[in-house]
Amino acid sequence: MAKQYETVIGLEVHVELATKTKIFCGCSTAFGAEPNAHTCPVCTGMPGSLPVLNKQVVEYAMAVGIAANCEITRVCKFDRKNYFYPDNPQNYQISQLYLPICRNGYVEIETADGKKRVGIHEIHMEEDAGKLIHDEWEDCTLVDYNRSGVPLIEIVSEPDMRSAEEVIAYLEKLRLIIQYLGASDCKLQEGSMRADVNLSVREVGAEKFGTRTEMKNLNSFRAIARAIEGEKERQIELLESGQAVVQETRRWDDAKEESYAMRSKEDAQDYRYFPDPDLVPVHISEEWIERVKKAQPEFRDEKMARYKQEFDLPDYDIDILTGTKHMADLFEQTVALCGQPKKVSNWLMVETMRLLKEQEMEPEDIRFSPENLAKLIGLVESRAINGTVAKEVFEKIFDEDIDPEQYVEENGLKTVNDEGALRKTVEDIIASNPQSVEDYRNGKEKAIGFLVGQTMKAMKGKADPGMVNKLLKELL
Repeated sequence: MAKQYETVIGLEVHVELATKTKIFCGCSTAFGAEPNAHTCPVCTGMPGSLPVLNKQVVEYAMAVGIAANCEITRVCKFDRKNYFYPDNPQNYQISQLYLPICRNGYVEIETADGKKRVGIHEIHMEEDAGKLIHDEWEDCTLVDYNRSGVPLIEIVSEPDMRSAEEVIAYLEKLRLIIQYLGASDCKLQEGSMRADVNLSVREVGAEKFGTRTEMKNLNSFRAIARAIEGEKERQIELLESGQAVVQETRRWDDAKEESYAMRSKEDAQDYRYFPDPDLVPVHISEEWIERVKKAQPEFRDEKMARYKQEFDLPDYDIDILTGTKHMADLFEQTVALCGQPKKVSNWLMVETMRLLKEQEMEPEDIRFSPENLAKLIGLVESRAINGTVAKEVFEKIFDEDIDPEQYVEENGLKTVNDEGALRKTVEDIIASNPQSVEDYRNGKEKAIGFLVGQTMKAMKGKADPGMVNKLLKELL
């Protein structure tokens, strides 16, 4: 009888917070600047420079903790984690080991097997390190300290997950909570959300956990799922062949779909943690907690229930519209302007999703304004333009956020509702297509479709199809 194994997974998720400035200095946190442009004596670890805590970092950390059902630590403080590495300018990282800001929370996930709670052990605040760039050509390593001192929260889960599916559901849930709070954009590809996976396997029914490994370098949900499958198989093979799993940090190579050892796993004592002498403890009052609680937004689950009740949309639409904060905001703002929830939903669900897919964009990258989408819906509703023209105009709105009313006017795209002009075109079409007229009179209903098509073509697609149909039937 072959042994049955179970995977045990816990995650450490680092999230870069959306503050304008760094955690302990006034440097900008903007992504994509020239190397070392956003630096000062504090974030480059110059001797004698002193850190000053950014209050917004504490507020964001509290907001995420409250949304994840955590207890807020009323007196929390910062510790130094000592290690020597070129991207770590002070030779220590300021983090929180002894008194993290949030503890003992959970988030609820939905999987194929139903609802499940994943425990959150703690959330702590810390600073990010710089970035090393390896130059193959010159055979040297360059360091960019722009990211050094960017505020992070690290969300440490309990080892409650048992499959890649549960891990992805947990990450999706965290990402949505944090995006809805506006605490981070959580873009995995820009590194503003990063997950390290702690994984072990054990025989089904065993009480004790197996030896775990930690996997780094995971920058997409797909890579995370593949890494989990790969590491699970690697550990089972070791155990099956009578070898031991070594506790170590491994790096996942997504191109080769395999991981390799980076370093043997250190423990907290290896970092010689001690309280940071330059930073005072943070006292969090009940009033402050209440203020952060009151400012919490409407989260996805509440939004979904409200959309169902208020707008009576299908579940599928609601699922996609609330799937990102940006899409939900766009939907609500457009509905507020035009009062047509189903029409707004259709434009977002069909044309917007199609263009996002074609251009390989994320919903967060949508640049057009609710005003222009609302105007376009108004033009269609008042029959100023027809469906075909509307799609063409929408592509321009999607790409350049143009004003549809102005664009339709300037490019002469208005539907021709002038019956006189339309009647003349329809008469010409009837005269030049005797065969189709014959077919229609002999009871072939389909023939009228051809005549409508020909008329629309002659009118360059700017006629009202309903009116064309009516005139054709009248004249035939």
